[in-house]
Amino acid sequence: MTPLLVFLLQAATPDPAVARFDACIALIESDVARAVTEADTWRQGGGGVPAAQCLGLAYVKQDRFAPAAAAFAQAAEEARIRGDGRAAQLWVLAGNAALAGGDAARARDELGKALALPVLGDPQRGEAYLDRARALVALGNLAAARTDIDEATRLIPTDPLGWLLSANLARRMNDASRARAAITEALRLSPDDPSVQYEAGNVAAIGGVTDTARAAWRKAVENGAATPGGQAAAAALEADAETRGAAPARPGG
Repeated sequence: MTPLLVFLLQAATPDPAVARFDACIALIESDVARAVTEADTWRQGGGGVPAAQCLGLAYVKQDRFAPAAAAFAQAAEEARIRGDGRAAQLWVLAGNAALAGGDAARARDELGKALALPVLGDPQRGEAYLDRARALVALGNLAAARTDIDEATRLIPTDPLGWLLSANLARRMNDASRARAAITEALRLSPDDPSVQYEAGNVAAIGGVTDTARAAWRKAVENGAATPGGQAAAAALEADAETRGAAPARPGG
């Protein structure tokens, strides 16, 4: 969850619940188990949107993503009924929690509810489209994911993640020219990101430009050997070396 989203959610919490909500948020950092208990008691006692919201945030802190998604969804529904303006943001949180917990179908549905409301600004809307696209890819609906990613890159064209996901999806869909165009934009925006360099290597590899692919994978390892992108690039270099019957080249060597 972005700091901006946390700020918006906190700023929108109505009186007289502000003090209790702030105390609940502070308790998450100091004693998350107690925060869960107190937020749930508050929620069951009629605490409404802020109580369910705080409960969801406490569950996220514990990496308990399924109950977090349920708490955020409850908060979103209550917000929708009351018309207090936070429903879309809370459904985004529900969708992200579901996605983090591996429930792609729920993530798709909750994010769809958020996107159906015309209240999110372009940056938040673009991020929601990207998140729903990730859920759709997990569900195997690549065509729908393509539609969402295209909308995301239109709304947030300077976010390298959108172009990275666009390149990855195009490669999955065997659209080499689109993959090249998207990864070029991702590289322009974030040239040192190991995940971007790893995908650049993959795109080059499917185009048969093996020297370029190896160079990109090496750069991914150099820029972040311990990151997921760097680790994947190291595996790609090893697999490439085995295919060629050669020892894998070491970064900088």
